[in-house]
Amino acid sequence: MKVCVQGLWHLGSVTAACLASVGHEVSGLDSDHGAIANLSLGKAPLFEPGLDDLLAAGLANSKLSFYADPLQAAADAEVLWVTYDTPVNEDDEADIDFVQTQIRKVLHFLKKDAIVLVSSQMPVGSIKRLEAYAKKCFPEKSLSFACSPENLRLGKALDVFLKPDRIVVGIRTESDKRILQQLLLPIADRIEWMSVESAEMTKHAINSFLAISVTFANEIASICELVGADAKEVERGLKTEARIGSKAYVSPGGPFAGGTLARDIAFLGSESKAHQLLTPLLSAVRPSNDEHKNWARRSLRKYLGSLSGAVVAIWGLTYKPGTDTLRRSLAVELCDWLIEQGAIVRVYDPAVKNMPERWGGKIVPCANPMQAVDGADALVVGTEWPEFKGAAEGLNNMGATDLVIIDANRHLATSKSKFINAGYKYIAVGTSVADGV
Repeated sequence: MKVCVQGLWHLGSVTAACLASVGHEVSGLDSDHGAIANLSLGKAPLFEPGLDDLLAAGLANSKLSFYADPLQAAADAEVLWVTYDTPVNEDDEADIDFVQTQIRKVLHFLKKDAIVLVSSQMPVGSIKRLEAYAKKCFPEKSLSFACSPENLRLGKALDVFLKPDRIVVGIRTESDKRILQQLLLPIADRIEWMSVESAEMTKHAINSFLAISVTFANEIASICELVGADAKEVERGLKTEARIGSKAYVSPGGPFAGGTLARDIAFLGSESKAHQLLTPLLSAVRPSNDEHKNWARRSLRKYLGSLSGAVVAIWGLTYKPGTDTLRRSLAVELCDWLIEQGAIVRVYDPAVKNMPERWGGKIVPCANPMQAVDGADALVVGTEWPEFKGAAEGLNNMGATDLVIIDANRHLATSKSKFINAGYKYIAVGTSVADGV
């Protein structure tokens, strides 16, 4: 099929490359000329394992091309797949107008009976507004609209896209279903068909459920720390309960970060408020998560006292492993706070080439993990890069005393007994004080 993928950051570049890899004829569209130039050379706009190679393969076999001109990209497309990563500000408010405006700019160039498949995160009801606009401005085109909620994860995006558990698709007509089946069956044979509004709402519900699960697990973990329980053992008890299950999102650890989960909580909060509906459970999620962001700060203050002049090593800065994205990274937020406290901050991340400009002269970038931790009073695991597990073994040979290791998600837990034998303090979310020291 001929597909135009509109919006070429993370979601769009992955979608375009993966569709081309299964045989579709794909044109990518974005107004960012710099991004188009790089993509045309097989260079993704951000680091995603395997993505550059997949882009290069699509370009080499002529299944993939990129354009800034909507006439070149979209005129022959049977499907316009909208894949903008919806911009979110620091208050988790999404710029819906940006996405809507970009879509409307392209509708004029689409051929008659084309389908607009929206994966960008927007509030339920957004597609209905697009339909009304298209009917008013381009009635002769008989455009159809559908929804397939975005389901990617940074660092694992190619695998998630090409081997999904299922794909959720909201449609209006059986004819749209037949066309979209041709598009999606090379990727998945399990497609959950539903109405457009139900598909939009499914994305909100999934992310809200995950957000509630994370905050629930971390509130339980905070109580475990106080009463001598181990939250990982409690997690095991929860997951072996048949009504909860082994894949439940109930692991103790850091708060959720990024804009994905918070964005849907905000969407549902705004929609509820607009209809004078109280949603106290959803309304409590963000305050709970924000409070848990202070866990590392509380731990550092508890074990180091004043942070002025204290040397703190940070292993990992990115939002999550497998990416070079720093935006909305909790490790970056922690560094900002440590600088304010007067701490001496040493950082190492295997994927970050350039530190934030605001840190100029205020932190010490290091060439490897051991350089960062040499002489430090505390080590904080900011991002769970696999290589840190090997580096942790080297900590026991440093001869340091009283090192405090702050490891929210227990990434280095296999070395815990060695840390304790070496005289270090190992602190993780949901670990009792007696067990962590």
